[in-house]
Amino acid sequence: MTVALDGVRAVYGSGPQRVVALDGVTVAFAPGTFTAVMGPSGSGKSTLLHCAAGLDRPVEGTVTVGGTVLDALDENARTRLRRERIGFVFQAYNLVSALTAAQNVALPLRLAGRRPSTADVTGALDAVGLADRAGHRPSQLSGGEQQRVAIARALVTRPAVVFADEPTGALDSTASRRCSTCCAPSSTSTARRWCW
Repeated sequence: MTVALDGVRAVYGSGPQRVVALDGVTVAFAPGTFTAVMGPSGSGKSTLLHCAAGLDRPVEGTVTVGGTVLDALDENARTRLRRERIGFVFQAYNLVSALTAAQNVALPLRLAGRRPSTADVTGALDAVGLADRAGHRPSQLSGGEQQRVAIARALVTRPAVVFADEPTGALDSTASRRCSTCCAPSSTSTARRWCW
């Protein structure tokens, strides 16, 4: 499943406050690869991820995920594609405060109309070293633990591609290595992943 951007341009605001976040970006990412996008704050990294994952629409250019041109899809179809084939780790985690870690991890499966198995949820939490914190709410977790719950939530659906916006920023080096390993492409996995 290749992710490709062709001539993508993203602009925020208008007039003197107008900001060109992406200006004609053309790039492709092959299946089974692990790619890091680096640059200074405000250079368009998050915008690139959001456009590639179908969260934002560029003002120009096309985004293709696994042969599907995202620009041609209506909002419902884009939502279904993201739900079924894309995992996303948000910079701000976006955990639901009223839910436990396990319930947050299970949420994408429930939203897709699938019954989450205890084994899948526990396995995703265990992969990021948080199986023992499954019953804790976000307010009872450290920032690094919340970030790991967000990573487990992105992985639980076994997506074809994972986009992550600064996924290890709040983690210590040991947790960072562990989470990078669980996101990395694997020749034995049916899911081919990118983790940015």
